[in-house]
Amino acid sequence: MNINLTLIGQSISFIFFVWFCLKFIWPPIINALERRKKTIADGLAAGEKGHHELELAKQRFVEMVKEAKAKAVDIINQAQKRHDEIVDEAKDDARTEGNRILAAARAEIDQERQQVREELRQQVTLLAVAGAEQILMREVDQNVHKEVLDKISADL
Repeated sequence: MNINLTLIGQSISFIFFVWFCLKFIWPPIINALERRKKTIADGLAAGEKGHHELELAKQRFVEMVKEAKAKAVDIINQAQKRHDEIVDEAKDDARTEGNRILAAARAEIDQERQQVREELRQQVTLLAVAGAEQILMREVDQNVHKEVLDKISADL
């Protein structure tokens, strides 16, 4: 094998080509690959972060739903308690009103009883006077005997 000038020229050209590629072509390609690698890594990290945030959001959602359900149960319990209080107040008011009406009715009955007694006393007095007139066959003076009749009616 002969080493000739062509082989030496090709070797110099190849060495120049390798130096040129290493100096001007390889660094931009490596930089582009590094940027792409970094971009991909950032994208994957963002995806993982998004996935993690999604899980946290799901957990917060579940907690919020539980909290809302607990609040709803609490509100329903408070409403039921208030309902019971209102019903009890209405019952108490009804009892009070019933007792007041009953007391008023009893007072009215007592008043009517007193009126009936008074009327009965007057009628008994008139009957006594009429009976005395019949027995004595004469008229009794009401003005003179009023004190006696009032005493008798008071005793009745």
